[in-house]
Amino acid sequence: MMLTKKKQSPVNHPSKDIVGTKSNRLMDRKILLCVTGSVAAVRSAEIARELMRHGADVFTVMSKNATKIIHPNLLEWATGNPVVTDLTGKIEHVAFAGATPQKVDLVLIAPTTGNTISKISLGIDDTPVTTVASTALGSRTPIVIVPAMHESMYTHHAIQKNIKELKQQNVKFIEPIMTKGKAKLPETSTIVETLLQLITLQKDLHGKYILVTSGSTMEFIDSVRVITNPSSGKMGAAIVNEAVRRGASVTLISNSTSIKPRSRAKIIDVLTTEEMKQAVEIELRGTPYDIMIAVAAVSDWRLPKPRKGKILTSTKRPLKLTLIPTPKIVDGIKKIRPNIFLTIFRAEYNVTDDQLVQSAYERLKKAKADLVIGNDVSRKGVGFGTDTNEVFIIDKTRHAIHVPLSSKRVIANRILDAIKEKCTGT
Repeated sequence: MMLTKKKQSPVNHPSKDIVGTKSNRLMDRKILLCVTGSVAAVRSAEIARELMRHGADVFTVMSKNATKIIHPNLLEWATGNPVVTDLTGKIEHVAFAGATPQKVDLVLIAPTTGNTISKISLGIDDTPVTTVASTALGSRTPIVIVPAMHESMYTHHAIQKNIKELKQQNVKFIEPIMTKGKAKLPETSTIVETLLQLITLQKDLHGKYILVTSGSTMEFIDSVRVITNPSSGKMGAAIVNEAVRRGASVTLISNSTSIKPRSRAKIIDVLTTEEMKQAVEIELRGTPYDIMIAVAAVSDWRLPKPRKGKILTSTKRPLKLTLIPTPKIVDGIKKIRPNIFLTIFRAEYNVTDDQLVQSAYERLKKAKADLVIGNDVSRKGVGFGTDTNEVFIIDKTRHAIHVPLSSKRVIANRILDAIKEKCTGT
């Protein structure tokens, strides 16, 4: 089980000043902390704060019995986010853990009573926590349960049976510490370290060298004006972050103004299409890259010769420009490195799904690519500058996989999954 996804909410609450003060290993991750009616709920604020120190954005849901032990205001103070104690017309359980682009990366139920464990196992949804858990199981959102109760309850055969059942559903348990007849929460550091390990568990791209191009390129009209496009570099940054997390050695070539990844990657800044082309060729000839992912939205047109200085604007006469095509960088990749696994992107505007897939497939054939990622940037939440995307992943047989609107982190992992499957067959 591993964490995937989500963009961190803005740090604008005073309690969030601790976010990332210990590490960024959980940065951009959303964790839903569910609290039940165990006396160990007094530890919940401490757990939330420690997760935040590693970068997480923590939200909380409490059962009614949990509110009898600690007040919701404590957890709102701890996390800087509102606390859910009742499910309302906002359908909080679906917003947090349903199959939506905004869902959390992981549901942590700590502490968890024996009653709650059994209800989750049996599909009984009569508290906000158990309803969240059922929703998370249905959407395959990772769940981590940390039991806390008297030892005689924990060792009861029914509780152990239900724990076994949940483990078979890929629910992760952090075992309690047995002391003086009680099954107590382990140290906060143990709980947090388990989550940190989950986020770095999968290293299926270890040993792979990946070259990524991202963002826009710009072509100068004069010394101060350019022709460009709205690409922000967010999709490329997400791919780099996830590839590094999965163990790859990654080089990113991008516009110097583009969004940059948080991960440790080699970054080469460029401005124009020609600069990107030259940087790509140098990298391909000098490093044994296994995979190239061409995400960049490269400018298609440029002036034959940009004007030096600044074109004066005092005249009211129209400015006429002659434009010529820029080189198609992806069309030359296989000529330099024939065996590289090449993934390219194809953006269209206001087309049907069939038209999008066909256009992307034709582009794949022309570039001799192995995969092409097609998207329609006219659709809401898709493409340039957004935090989400909707894509079709198309291979050389024209087989297309549709990935519905999701965060760019999720899209990045689906693309990397497809690349890994094609490269290794697993």
